[in-house]
Amino acid sequence: MTDTPASLSPQDALVAVMIAVSASDEMMRTPELVAIQRMVNHMPIFGAYDTDRIRVIAQTVFDLFEEEDGLAALFGLIRDGLPERLHETAYALACDVASADGTLREVELRMLEEVREELHIDRLHAAAIEWGARVRHLRP
Repeated sequence: MTDTPASLSPQDALVAVMIAVSASDEMMRTPELVAIQRMVNHMPIFGAYDTDRIRVIAQTVFDLFEEEDGLAALFGLIRDGLPERLHETAYALACDVASADGTLREVELRMLEEVREELHIDRLHAAAIEWGARVRHLRP
């Protein structure tokens, strides 16, 4: 296992949430990876973010997924690094990644539910965020 960072920046925490949702079904699909890269490259919150950190954060997520209580540890790191004002942003990014390949798998839905609960996303706000992700990723 690589060394787990002692703390995550807010941007690292957002990337960790996206990676966790994509990897939750044990298969990171190309549309999900493209979505993550696109968001990191174009969203203002990532303006000064070192994109080389994505690999480090991804490895941290993968390593924690291998541990017995790794998901709890991951959410601890995410909550510690993510200001409350960015909790809904994290959930929106997670929903976009999950929707990127056009199919929401059961395990991805469970991971989104976990993100929603861990970050204390209001149910009504969550529904609006989920709807937005769904309509953005509709296929012809």
